[in-house]
Amino acid sequence: MDGRAASLTITDKIPFFLEAGVQPIVLSAITGLKDTRFPHQQFLAWGPAAFRFDFRHWIANQYGRGFFYKLTTRTVSILLTPFIAIEKLLLGYSSQWSWAIPAFLRGYWLIKSGKVDVIYSIGSAWSAHLAGVWLKRATGIPLISEVHDPMVIRENPEDLGIQKPKNRDARFRHYLEGQLCKYSDYVWWFTDGALHYVKVRNPNLDTPGNARSFVVMPGANPPITAERASHHYDTHLNLCHFGSLANDRSLSIILKATHTLIAKYPETRQIIKVHAYGAPLDSLTLEAIKHYGYTDLLIAHGRLERDPLTGQSGRERVAQKMQEADVLILLHGCDEWCSEYIPSKFYDYLWAGRPIWAITHRNLQLDQMLRERGSYVSIDGDETGIVKTLERIWLDWKQRQLITPMHDPIGVDQAVAQILRHVEPHLDSMEVIGA
Repeated sequence: MDGRAASLTITDKIPFFLEAGVQPIVLSAITGLKDTRFPHQQFLAWGPAAFRFDFRHWIANQYGRGFFYKLTTRTVSILLTPFIAIEKLLLGYSSQWSWAIPAFLRGYWLIKSGKVDVIYSIGSAWSAHLAGVWLKRATGIPLISEVHDPMVIRENPEDLGIQKPKNRDARFRHYLEGQLCKYSDYVWWFTDGALHYVKVRNPNLDTPGNARSFVVMPGANPPITAERASHHYDTHLNLCHFGSLANDRSLSIILKATHTLIAKYPETRQIIKVHAYGAPLDSLTLEAIKHYGYTDLLIAHGRLERDPLTGQSGRERVAQKMQEADVLILLHGCDEWCSEYIPSKFYDYLWAGRPIWAITHRNLQLDQMLRERGSYVSIDGDETGIVKTLERIWLDWKQRQLITPMHDPIGVDQAVAQILRHVEPHLDSMEVIGA
């Protein structure tokens, strides 16, 4: 799916696996484009809630979001409503759980047909890992698992995630993490923090008969654009954010700091511009815009799709806009799980060659990588520090001396090389399961 972080993390690895002689057979949802370089089979989830979600995306991809989309999706939603209610009442899982059923059935047939040597479950969506565990237990062939986001969400620094949650979906994810640690041959996470807490909850990890673990930084591929030109200082200081927004990852923090800066430097009111690309604005940002009267200061560009006039993909357009920014905003979030998570956008930012202003939360690994490469770093919750950082950015921009970041990006090639070093003895034909 063009521009979706979880999808890019999967698809960007494929060329390197192909180069290494791996022959993938991919099982995925129908919400993305079908790859033609190898067998790629797409499935609708079988549960009513996930079916509704997938159906909407499929119709939009096939026919756009016009009248036909509205008619068919509303009709399907009405028809499925009672079944969705029953599903939630009986199970209470995330809607995508049921995708594991068709993935398991097809995967089982492929394995029994002798076409697969190893299972590679990738998620993001935990239904991919569920299908992987089912296939491992049913067939016994090697399973390697790549966990994108923490499956157990801790509430505070004292919470180690050992206690089983009351929420049924969270309780199942807790159980599934244990299954991966038991049945996978290899399993890896994307941060040191994530692996640390998984080992606390699963002391059997890395013991004989259980999964072997390690950390892989996913990285990002360089943008498919012309070589970066030297930066041009415009009449405006352009602060640009790319990616999703939410109330726990909100541009309202930036607007509040900007309001304080304007009180000290009134001329900045007409000079600072905040650009938001890739997602609708969150409710806190919308409230801040209204409260401060910043309808002209924050510009919401929405999602950049493929440009039919230039032929540029959404991803190429995003890369171009990143390179044109004065400063790239990286919002880490404010929840405890941030200590186990690094935004995937960080790796794309490194290729852009522009200074990053990151507001981070309890993640020493991310802070170290930012500072090593030359960045503006603030700590979430430190309102005074955030304002001081913005003031420094303003003064640096005014003097045409913004930080020149060290060009030290992290590519996908290093991730694939590390994975292959661990698991290559098992690899020949590989079934990739990524919901």
